[in-house]
Amino acid sequence: MTNEEVWKALETVKDPEIHSISIVDLGMVEQVDVRDGAVSVCLLPTFLGCPALDIIRTRVEEAVKQAGASAVTVEFLRHPPWTSDRISEAGRERLKQFGIAPPPRQMPSGAWQVACPYCGAERTVMENLFGPTACRSIFYCKQCKNPFEAMKPVLISG
Repeated sequence: MTNEEVWKALETVKDPEIHSISIVDLGMVEQVDVRDGAVSVCLLPTFLGCPALDIIRTRVEEAVKQAGASAVTVEFLRHPPWTSDRISEAGRERLKQFGIAPPPRQMPSGAWQVACPYCGAERTVMENLFGPTACRSIFYCKQCKNPFEAMKPVLISG
């Protein structure tokens, strides 16, 4: 089994809460190690308290074993912390297609500007900081009059 085969298998593992995006596109995969057919995968949780981590672990183990690994270990790392700028361009597009506004890549001081994933307008307002999951907030678009979710930005200040 090669690193490339493992990464290809990981592309099939979708986020349990956002079925259109893989853990690879979310930037959760930090490291892959292949030795004598055994595979070790190190993942960065998007939020430490995420209730989907056990599901993700199981799906990673299943996908990599199905691809040919003799054994799979999955470890969730706390360092480095996951940040929302790890989301790939393809992942950002898939979030929009799912109806979720992707987080900004950079956030200057001030208000968090969110474009509507449906019409692209920036005439949006946050209705609730707390959405259906810890990583999302509820917004409303004044242009197309649709409510939508936005993924919260998690950035390292420096």
